[in-house]
Amino acid sequence: MSTEAQRRLAFTLIELLVVIAIIAVLAGMLMPALGRARERARSIQCLNQLRQLGLATTMYVDEHRGQFPERRNDRRWPTQLQPGYRQMSVLLCPNDRRRITTSLASAARRDADQALRSYIFNGFNDYFRVRLGYQSADQALNRAMPETALTEPTLTIVIGEKQTNSDHFYMDFLENNDRDQIHRNFHSGGTRRNRSGGSNYTFADGHAEFLKYRGALFPLNLWAVTDMFRTNRALAN
Repeated sequence: MSTEAQRRLAFTLIELLVVIAIIAVLAGMLMPALGRARERARSIQCLNQLRQLGLATTMYVDEHRGQFPERRNDRRWPTQLQPGYRQMSVLLCPNDRRRITTSLASAARRDADQALRSYIFNGFNDYFRVRLGYQSADQALNRAMPETALTEPTLTIVIGEKQTNSDHFYMDFLENNDRDQIHRNFHSGGTRRNRSGGSNYTFADGHAEFLKYRGALFPLNLWAVTDMFRTNRALAN
């Protein structure tokens, strides 16, 4: 083949730059779609973990005479429910980017309360206040709420996603935990500022579902047990 023919077959610099530009445009179009698919997969995995925790809660209630896990300062709900889920990884949402260190994993094997945890349990404090007259969460220590107190088990949240930096085990909305501790847009691209996206929740009947940002607290506060607080404590923002 002659030198002239080789020149005709070779790419010019401009042609190479055009090809690179096209590849860059295609990559730019694909990356957001891949990111959304990856986020969707994480959300589904998290939802499945909450289903396991919902099943563990249902098993616990069945085995403890219709009582939900006691509110405690030791052996809290992760430990009380542990026979129903066993693997510590169930407590950590894939969107929670904290790393499990060797020392933390060792501690978690001894005490589930020390495991990295993405979820928070309903403190049922409106039940304790309205039905039993308790004025603070501390008065409810070592107490359990009965399943019979629920009027809407399919619409009452038991476990939800919490802020990553929160150490709270219980969601006490009478102490403003619904504003400060829970995470209502942990998935689908939501942030604390833009209030888009949503989070996953486990309900008292054992099922789990994804709710958009406002769905957990408006038009009804689904963390509440009593009718009065379900409506009067609803938060639109």
